[in-house]
Amino acid sequence: MQTKSKLLLFVALMLFGLGLATIVNVSLNFREYSIKDATQRATMAAAIVKDGLTAHMVNGIMDKRSYFLNQISSNNDKIKNLWIVRSDKVIKQYGKGFNSETVRDAIDEEVLKTGKTVQKISESTENSMLRITIPYKATVANGPNCLSCHNVQRGDTLGAISMEFDITDMRNAGMFTILKILGINLLFIVIVLLLINHYVTPYMELFSNMQKGIRKAYKGDFSYEFTTKVKGDAKNIVDQLNTLFRKMQETFGDIKYNLATFIPQGCVSSSDPLHEAKTIIGELSDIYKFKKTIEHDLTKEIVYQRIVDVLSNKYELSHFAFYEIDTLKATRKLIYISNGKSVCNDKVDEEASLCRAHRTNTAVISSEFVNLCRECSCEGLEYICIPFTINDENSLVISITTKEKNELNRVNSFIKSIENYLEAAKPVIESKILMSKLRDTSLRDAMTGLYNRRFLEEFIDTFANQAKRDNTTYSVLMLDVDFFKKVNDTYGHDVGDKVIAKIGEVLRSSIRESDLAIRYGGEEFVVLLHNATDEGTKMIASKIHSEFSKLVFDVGNGKTIQKTMSIGISKFPKDGDTIWKCIKYADTALYVAKTTGRNKIVEYKPEMSEDEHLR
Repeated sequence: MQTKSKLLLFVALMLFGLGLATIVNVSLNFREYSIKDATQRATMAAAIVKDGLTAHMVNGIMDKRSYFLNQISSNNDKIKNLWIVRSDKVIKQYGKGFNSETVRDAIDEEVLKTGKTVQKISESTENSMLRITIPYKATVANGPNCLSCHNVQRGDTLGAISMEFDITDMRNAGMFTILKILGINLLFIVIVLLLINHYVTPYMELFSNMQKGIRKAYKGDFSYEFTTKVKGDAKNIVDQLNTLFRKMQETFGDIKYNLATFIPQGCVSSSDPLHEAKTIIGELSDIYKFKKTIEHDLTKEIVYQRIVDVLSNKYELSHFAFYEIDTLKATRKLIYISNGKSVCNDKVDEEASLCRAHRTNTAVISSEFVNLCRECSCEGLEYICIPFTINDENSLVISITTKEKNELNRVNSFIKSIENYLEAAKPVIESKILMSKLRDTSLRDAMTGLYNRRFLEEFIDTFANQAKRDNTTYSVLMLDVDFFKKVNDTYGHDVGDKVIAKIGEVLRSSIRESDLAIRYGGEEFVVLLHNATDEGTKMIASKIHSEFSKLVFDVGNGKTIQKTMSIGISKFPKDGDTIWKCIKYADTALYVAKTTGRNKIVEYKPEMSEDEHLR
């Protein structure tokens, strides 16, 4: 039901209720008036009868009283019946009287017994009758002395007069009056409703018009033009609304599409564009804070941890794994896993192309097809794998698992949002990778690919402190090519560079991943063997020495040469409490090897530092 209809119905009910209350009030008052008027007539008639009977008694003509009573009834057309009754005391003294003067009903008996007036109304569809019975009591003052003629006490009931009045005319008059009031009320209600409808309709149309505009605005459309036939303040409000909506259209009309420049469509779903805009702006704010935070982080590993924190805290993921993929090497490395073991087969780490998400570069959702990713061993689990490309060399994959379908749907709903965070992190991660490469380049020797002396100077103290905390030992090897200067002087620096480059290959192939090989300068190299035993140290030193001596270098004109090297060895912390000292002692041992014939391996002994000829 429309608002106007409700208003008109409410007003009509109120007016009808008011009219009904008026009619009921008039009816009650009219009835009370009719009864009161009839009662007054009965009282007057009873007084006349009493006085007349008293006069008949005084004059000794009581036998003529019937004529008197009949005359009273016949002269008043409202009195339909009239009779008198005697009390028992009067009957005992004077007899029963005429036959018409006997008790006729219970009302007569009640009045004679109680001495109180009783009245009763009897109504039917044709007429309405008022029955009233009034007692006569023995009096002494203000009239004849009843006690002089009757053997009674003062106040005793001598008898009663009963009358029946026809009040049908009064009832009919009251009904007619009520009908007139009802008609007037109905006419008044109709007029009022017509007036209300006339004056309210334009406002109802204005409200309906405003409602349409607001519904469109709720959907993000502020182009609606409000109209009204009402003048004055209502017209001013409409003009102001139109101005406001035009401004809102200019401000918010295209906000969804503008925000889509920063947040891809689909990451937020809502039928209310303003709510959607608010959500997107909140998302942008969170992403901006995230990006500003990671821009000041030192390494990509810290950035990765930030992403893990977002996944754990913002999206409340309970189980997920975070992988970094080296696209060039086609290998995958686990960065983080929330708990347990990865659901992916181990061979995926060695062959990243086996990862369906990485290979297709699309999100893999287990609910889309049975056993969708063949490399996932996750019976009883649902999974979503989200790939993200950083650059041509690096990619990321986030693998999320859950036991519940509802949780899978929840995760699926914010994949776009996760990708927004990854997109924000992408330039930062790229920058960290590039900086790491640049730094690594600055710390590596371009010719051999080994770390350079700068690397050693920057990180040697870190290695030493870590070694002391972990009770770690290092064997320090100092290597030098024998008569290397002659190579450069005789065959040129190109040949000398080939010799240096080959040393780098020999060292990389001879040591473990935990060991470090460093080009210390010129033809000098330092090797740090992590936790190597004396036998292991000698074995690696011998291998390097032997492998290098086997190399044949083409010097041009069909000629070749072979070179040898000398190696000095010291132990940390056995020989020195710092690695720098051990490097110095290894250099001393190398010097001894050089001065005692070259092409040999010499271990440091304390007396070498004491003999100035060996330093």
